[in-house]
Amino acid sequence: MKEKNISIIIPVYNEEETICKLLQDIESCMKKYNGNYEIIAVNDASTDKSLEIVKKSNVKVKLLEHSSNRGYGAALKTGIKSSSYDLLVIIDGDATYPCDKIEELVKYIDDFGMVVGARIGVDAKLSLIRKLGEWPIIKLAEYLTNIKIPDINSGFRVMKKNIVNEFMNILPEGFSFTTTITLAMLTNNYDVKYIPIPYQSRYGKSKFHPIKDTMNFIQLTVKTVMYFNPLKVFLPISLSLFGLSFITLLYRFFHQGGLGIMTVILFVAGIQILTTGMLADLVVRKSK
Repeated sequence: MKEKNISIIIPVYNEEETICKLLQDIESCMKKYNGNYEIIAVNDASTDKSLEIVKKSNVKVKLLEHSSNRGYGAALKTGIKSSSYDLLVIIDGDATYPCDKIEELVKYIDDFGMVVGARIGVDAKLSLIRKLGEWPIIKLAEYLTNIKIPDINSGFRVMKKNIVNEFMNILPEGFSFTTTITLAMLTNNYDVKYIPIPYQSRYGKSKFHPIKDTMNFIQLTVKTVMYFNPLKVFLPISLSLFGLSFITLLYRFFHQGGLGIMTVILFVAGIQILTTGMLADLVVRKSK
């Protein structure tokens, strides 16, 4: 059976220490691939020698450039829009992901909306800070989607372009691109497969900011799920307010008598939030 045609997209921002090796590794791995493929490198206004290195590389690359630094997601979106094939492989430019796993991920894509290289197991050398930063995001996302998510923002995955294009208008320009596409697919009943892969420590300084990026990811996780399943966010808040109003009612009844203004405020707030959630859910279902 003929291999699938794929576009390999690499976002590049200040990766002078690794981009040459990554391009050579990809070309070496793809020599045995029987289908057509292209390598797209998107330089996101690097301030080091990354652009020069890509230009001088002996690997055939479709090089795209941003005149200003627009972000990780913006680089991926530029690459996706310029891709020639219907299957997309994205891989970070820091050479932390194993290029020899590209073919393995691609072979599963027929039965799934997306196949992700999951950084799990003893060979996944994630820093402790990064693990701690990603843990609350994964747990929140699992609650909101009711699906086990081994790795929510891996930068190595295979996707179908027609599905990605469905969500292009909500995909962010920053690091949250991979988190958003994961949540968008899961909340829209697309199956996602996770393949365990080794993951190497990156060269140089990581661009991940533990506090800032974690807060952004959490905010985006809630925002994305509200976009597709708002009751998952509004209903727990509403029920919590109803519970608090009941507790204050009991306290007032046994100690002071009467309803009390706080009981009324909490109950009305619960009603308002529940109503807002139901209306939002109605809008989402109607738009589908």
